[in-house]
Amino acid sequence: MKNLLVGLFLVAFTVTATAQDKMMKKEAVKTVALEQTKGEFTQKALTLSEGTYVFEVSNNHAAEKVGLVLIKDGMDASNPENHIAEAYVTKAVEVGKTESSKAVTLKKGTYQYFCPLNPTPLYTLTVK
Repeated sequence: MKNLLVGLFLVAFTVTATAQDKMMKKEAVKTVALEQTKGEFTQKALTLSEGTYVFEVSNNHAAEKVGLVLIKDGMDASNPENHIAEAYVTKAVEVGKTESSKAVTLKKGTYQYFCPLNPTPLYTLTVK
């Protein structure tokens, strides 16, 4: 009986550990560091694989405060309904500081990113 209980425990432990490993692999969050200077991002284009990302935005004397807006390519950037809100930094980025977005899951396709506070051009983010 004792051997049966030990065997059941080992099977349950193995199944649980395997499930947790799979969940952790699926939930791996990668960080994308972006830096802004006066009127521009220093990263002019990005290519990423599908997955979940956190955007870290640094303000290198770009403006008093900066941020990040991410949209699907072809959408009207001036319409906040088209913004991927999770990509917004959780706090406006002050000079010399870095702030992060929430986790954003990106699927294959083309996106654009920009900053309306430190007016920048639209840059391309490609997800393969």
